[in-house]
Amino acid sequence: MRAARLVQIGKPLEESDIAIPEIGSADVLIRVAAAGVCHSDAHYRAGISKVDSLPVTPGHEVAGRVEKVGAQVTNTASGDRVCVHYLVTCGRCEFCVRGLEQFCQTGEMIGKHRDGGYAEFIKVPARNAFALPDEISFEVGAIMMCSSATAFHALNKARLKADESVAILGFGGLGYSALQLAPAFGCGEIYVVEINPAKLASAKKFGAVAIDATAADPVGQIKEATAGKGVDVSLELIGSAETMRQAVSCLGPLGRAALIGLTNESMSIFPYPELINKEVEIIGVSDHLANELPALIEFARSGKLRFPAEILRFVDLDAAQINAALDALQDSIDHVRTVVKSDV
Repeated sequence: MRAARLVQIGKPLEESDIAIPEIGSADVLIRVAAAGVCHSDAHYRAGISKVDSLPVTPGHEVAGRVEKVGAQVTNTASGDRVCVHYLVTCGRCEFCVRGLEQFCQTGEMIGKHRDGGYAEFIKVPARNAFALPDEISFEVGAIMMCSSATAFHALNKARLKADESVAILGFGGLGYSALQLAPAFGCGEIYVVEINPAKLASAKKFGAVAIDATAADPVGQIKEATAGKGVDVSLELIGSAETMRQAVSCLGPLGRAALIGLTNESMSIFPYPELINKEVEIIGVSDHLANELPALIEFARSGKLRFPAEILRFVDLDAAQINAALDALQDSIDHVRTVVKSDV
């Protein structure tokens, strides 16, 4: 089968002809219809995020049609439309049994630790395949498996309740999904903190209060907009010590700051005025959970999570086209998502 593979760190993906994977009794073979091109893939290619073994086929946002099922598989059948949960885990350890599979010590991420979706076919355990309703296109089914799923997990971890206010710091792919998903929780006012004028304008179109971080201190702007109270929930999606501190500082009493962005910087806070006196919480958010995906898929099916045609760009299963898309991510200032699309 055809595949675009990472053969050497720091080098472009290469065209490859490899064998179609052999499936086990609990596996499914999926003919890939769509695979999202994600910033993480660019990080793997560049060596920013370590890949343990090469060569590997990237692509962790995957949707397609089931081609073949193992003898023990009962949850799906050949011909079914599915999207793929990107964490392949043991299913038996303490964390897997508790539904916290992101902490499985033998867990593997498709497209990084094992072959992913930049190929004609992909093999995964059947429990990683989730039914994709006809109302959701393959391309949307693919791209919501990463940023949308993580944004949804962050809102769940932050325990967002009806009428609570939300601050979203950073309006990239995660923020785009978070701004649509928060109203599904029945939230109140949403504030989006950004420095990019185009993204601020986009946030306004979705009903958020745009906070221009270049105009003045965003914490002060949020406090002023909330009559000094602050917000109930904040989502930090950028990954810097400064914005993480802002996510905590903009909270009101009993607020919860969910930190999703990645950084090697340390963050300092004043424990009494910023944490203890307000009883606020700082919550780490890692990946997302398989048991959250059915609800997320239903939000997309019902139109609460939308990816309009104008924000989707398509390329073929071609290494040169995929490399160009990965290159373009470095300077991306919009919400256009590139998808590797095949006819299925």
